[in-house]
Amino acid sequence: MIVLSPEGKAPTAAARVPALPRFPDLRGKVVGLLDNSKPNADKLGERFEQLLRQQYGVAGVVKRRKLTAQQGAPKQVLDELAAQADFVLSGLGD
Repeated sequence: MIVLSPEGKAPTAAARVPALPRFPDLRGKVVGLLDNSKPNADKLGERFEQLLRQQYGVAGVVKRRKLTAQQGAPKQVLDELAAQADFVLSGLGD
């Protein structure tokens, strides 16, 4: 997997990151939702939560919101999500 930065800077070299193994299913997992703070991102997150609980049996949802869409999430927020969630979805609004 090649990971590129969304910061608008030309990459000096693409970082190679091995893909993580997929979960066989999501039952009992905790999902983290990172809202980018744009309009309607919260609504998208609510819908994801609803679908993940109903259709995939996730056990819990941890929600965090970035201060602005233009900035990355603070390290503390990312650390909290990493500690509490099995996987994280980052949502966009507008």
